[in-house]
Amino acid sequence: MAGLSALEGAALVAGGIYLLVMGLLGRPDSPTQAEMGGLTLIALGAIPLVAARGLLLRRSWSRGPALITQIIALPVAWTLLRSHGVLIPAGIVLAAASLTALYQLARPATIEALGIRRPGATPDADTEA
Repeated sequence: MAGLSALEGAALVAGGIYLLVMGLLGRPDSPTQAEMGGLTLIALGAIPLVAARGLLLRRSWSRGPALITQIIALPVAWTLLRSHGVLIPAGIVLAAASLTALYQLARPATIEALGIRRPGATPDADTEA
């Protein structure tokens, strides 16, 4: 699960770096737009990377950013699937990765491993102080 989140974060950061470099060194139609797009993708890529680290360390807070990232990825995948050419396989991969990650994050085993209690559940007697 952490690996999938890290892979998505790394892809966003790589895309952001590419846009930033092309905005600075290339000849885009709008250098400012390319640079801001690159910085935005880098910032957005940091979210799943931080979530991946939290998931790897079994921190309960990491589930929220990971879920949000996957939910946001679904409309992006849909847009890619409705396009033409080479973007369709990218949409398939993104949709499959997002749905797999959502399933993994919703599994009771994941919730238990992260130490997340269900609403209304009382803490175990061992953890009361």
